Amino acid sequence: MTGSDFEQDVVLVTGGASGVGRTITEYFLARGASVHVCDASAEHIDDLLNKHPRASASLCDIANSAQVASAFDDFRTKYEQLDVLVNNAGIAGQTGSVEDLSVEHWDRCIDVNLNGTFYMTRLAVPFMKHHESGAIVNMASTAGLFGCPNRSPYAASKWAMIGLTKTWAMELGPYNIRVNAICPTCVEGDRIDSVIDSDAANRGLTSDEIRDVYKRQTSMRTFVTADDVANMVLFLASGQAARISGQTIAVDGHTETLANWLDH
Repeated sequence: MTGSDFEQDVVLVTGGASGVGRTITEYFLARGASVHVCDASAEHIDDLLNKHPRASASLCDIANSAQVASAFDDFRTKYEQLDVLVNNAGIAGQTGSVEDLSVEHWDRCIDVNLNGTFYMTRLAVPFMKHHESGAIVNMASTAGLFGCPNRSPYAASKWAMIGLTKTWAMELGPYNIRVNAICPTCVEGDRIDSVIDSDAANRGLTSDEIRDVYKRQTSMRTFVTADDVANMVLFLASGQAARISGQTIAVDGHTETLANWLDH
């Protein structure tokens, strides 16, 4: 990888056919990269490939290690290198107090957000070691920096993501492979809308009231956009960040707390 030019690079983005992942995919494509997407939605993949025929994709639930292995078999038929892995795929998890959470929902959130990241990375690293170069960007969250009431499975998975980032940066640094994590706050879009609606229903409040609470948690009183996140991903993947590794970087308008003042 040289400079901020990705024309010679192959990028793999999990959850890359919709939401923030779709924006990240499109940013890399616009910069000339070859991009392979792993996504669990055939509909989203079809839409991506129809609009961006240079992209390639595998239908894959990253929580399923066999499907991840199959996706990498597919990847190997198309590419001989992997320069950037973006572990973006994740789910919001169940919202509720710890005693109200189901084991099923807990397991699913950890399986996707944490285990899926492990499954992808363990198969991506040999490509990067072979060329002694690479960048891995893990999508954590401000929920991985603070306690986050009523979001136990999500927060647990994101704290663990930061631990993996630090550990893998130490393991892979000697091979010139950099590993960093991004911690966005609430990203405008359907997923945070769903979380807000669920929280509002649990509390008997309106979604607008909950949205206001969330915005007050940041100094800039704002959510971030998918573009904000994609810009940071591209920076960390670029040569401009050639000596940045093992870092956890918030894209969040400065989160002051995730404690909910409605609880006090």
